[in-house]
Amino acid sequence: MEAQAQALLERQALSEADEEVVTDVYLTNMISEEEREELKAELDKLKDEIATLRQVLAAKEKHLVEIKQKLGINLMNELKQNFSKSWHDVQTTTAYKKTQETLSQAGQKATAAISNVGTVISKKFGDMRNSPTFKSFEEKVETTVTSLKTKVGGTIHSGGCFEDVLSSAAHASAESSVVSARLPETEEELQC
Repeated sequence: MEAQAQALLERQALSEADEEVVTDVYLTNMISEEEREELKAELDKLKDEIATLRQVLAAKEKHLVEIKQKLGINLMNELKQNFSKSWHDVQTTTAYKKTQETLSQAGQKATAAISNVGTVISKKFGDMRNSPTFKSFEEKVETTVTSLKTKVGGTIHSGGCFEDVLSSAAHASAESSVVSARLPETEEELQC
């Protein structure tokens, strides 16, 4: 029978209640009744001390809140201070410093690459401007500007650069629109 009980105990886990009974039986056999009473008294004393400490802590927290209110310290200020401190702590870590160095190097390399691309594009525009097709287009624009100036009555500057020609064309176009947008002077013009 005892072998069967032992086999049953081995197969089933003890529940919490069973563990407490086993512990009580074990402790009862190990300590005397006098020691047991002393431990119970000490337990009650600890419970009372914990309750007192909780009351003291609650009073201190209330006093802390009152002082903060008098000083004008609110939750937002505290959050800002905590964030600033945390950010400072992050910036002083080695991982942050290494990441910052890596990003700085990557930025320098990207700047150099963009500069090289800009140089290549400028060179290509220079080559395009010196191409026969562009020269032909420039001459056509100059001819058109000259004819516009002649029609408007402006002065003609020969041998100007392309930018001067475009500027003159814009000026001539502006003068032309001013002339066509004048106000009517006679009653007949007003009736039309």
